[in-house]
Amino acid sequence: MKKILNHILDLGINSTTLFLFSTENWKRPQDEIDGIFNIVKDYLVDEENDLVKNGVKVVVSGDYTKLPNNLVESIDKILTKTKSCDKRMLNLAINYGGRDEIMRAVNKAIEQGKTSLTENEFEKLLYSCEMPPLDFVIRTSGEMRLSNFMLWQIAYSELYFTRTLWPDFSPKELQAALIDYQHRRRRFGNVN
Repeated sequence: MKKILNHILDLGINSTTLFLFSTENWKRPQDEIDGIFNIVKDYLVDEENDLVKNGVKVVVSGDYTKLPNNLVESIDKILTKTKSCDKRMLNLAINYGGRDEIMRAVNKAIEQGKTSLTENEFEKLLYSCEMPPLDFVIRTSGEMRLSNFMLWQIAYSELYFTRTLWPDFSPKELQAALIDYQHRRRRFGNVN
């Protein structure tokens, strides 16, 4: 994760989302869940100063308040420390599910007494409301599915699938994915 994020910073990519833990991942063995949470916590603690130095604002998609207290504290701390950073954004999708996010937004609209919404109004109710549109999704591990990832936001995203497992995904492979992306013609429904 650190190597990839450093490479992303070097390339000048302005926003990145990492899908760290889904709402469905609670079904995994507890030691695996604990391991994932420890990796995220260690990363936030170790990289806190570099994120601030590089102007990276950290935001979260997902209900992270349901995570272990020590991880919630680390997330709260990094959110506070990077709040005024404005060069780049790092979105941590943790305890996140696309369907869950959509239902949460619908319920917020109902609570606000809304009977109809524009797309723009709906997007403001999503976790990712601060993020720019999602342009490119890289799916590792040879899986050919999106696994409940940002279902609203991927409407016009370019998708890239690789057989490489996430722990083995290298800056070199990221570079290959980005070159593939650069050769695509994005039309957004237009002819050209």
